Amino acid sequence: MADNFEIYSEGIKTREDFISGLADAQKLDIYALFKQATVGDCNTSRPGMLDFKGKAKWDAWDSKKGMSQEDARQAYVDLLVELGLEF
Repeated sequence: MADNFEIYSEGIKTREDFISGLADAQKLDIYALFKQATVGDCNTSRPGMLDFKGKAKWDAWDSKKGMSQEDARQAYVDLLVELGLEF
């Protein structure tokens, strides 16, 4: 599955058409799973109260706390396939 994660994580970078059609909640879930898969548990302080986008991204990533990186890699690919992205 590691190969699929690499394919999807690199491939999505060129699919602005796909990304633009997603709801904000879906984008946040993709972001959170990617961060959990590549970094692990959230390791930064929560952004300040006026950084709405930063807080939303931080909260999404922090919601994956405890998920293994391998599980996050699988969930990332599964979510993108479920949303209709194929490579």
